[in-house]
Amino acid sequence: MGRFVYSMNVSLDLRIEQVPGDNGAGEWLRIDEELHREANAQTVELALMVHGRVFYEIMEEYWPRAREDASLPDYMREYGELWTAKPKVLVSRTRLSADHHTRIIGGDDAIEQLAALRAGTDGIISVGGAALATQLLRAGLLDEVRLWTHPAILGFGRPLFDDYDRPIELNLIAQRTFASGVTMHRYTIRDTKEAG
Repeated sequence: MGRFVYSMNVSLDLRIEQVPGDNGAGEWLRIDEELHREANAQTVELALMVHGRVFYEIMEEYWPRAREDASLPDYMREYGELWTAKPKVLVSRTRLSADHHTRIIGGDDAIEQLAALRAGTDGIISVGGAALATQLLRAGLLDEVRLWTHPAILGFGRPLFDDYDRPIELNLIAQRTFASGVTMHRYTIRDTKEAG
């Protein structure tokens, strides 16, 4: 069985973007070569990527072109190659087609389709997008959260999860600090508690 892993850059107050539409490009992020190379190494290990529509469209806009952009550092071109070549699933009710080794699932039974996908996959399945990660968490399908925590407090902006109202207990399984001041923490989801 596969494992759904939600990996996201966050601020200290668990915001993933400060301004709507900054699409992971906020000035508060400290993504340097060391951090990027670690993200590349983790991407190599993935069996599959599952993206929500907004997250997918951000990625497809940039990374397929980045792999051939000689003005970019080699580690960014490498990630562009990895993202483009890796098998992907796009979860969308509106998209009818997608390139770059991507198949689409959608409809009212998308979570059931994702549960079947997880059961039939060996290895790590990355989750891209807060809305999708929240739905998987609610369904009890999210296995791990990897937080790349940047030393900034945004004070407002989009949170790591959308309107999740139940306590979650986690186990810390790994951590690493990068020279930029970013820390990476890996947590397995131990339990969810009913609110109230």
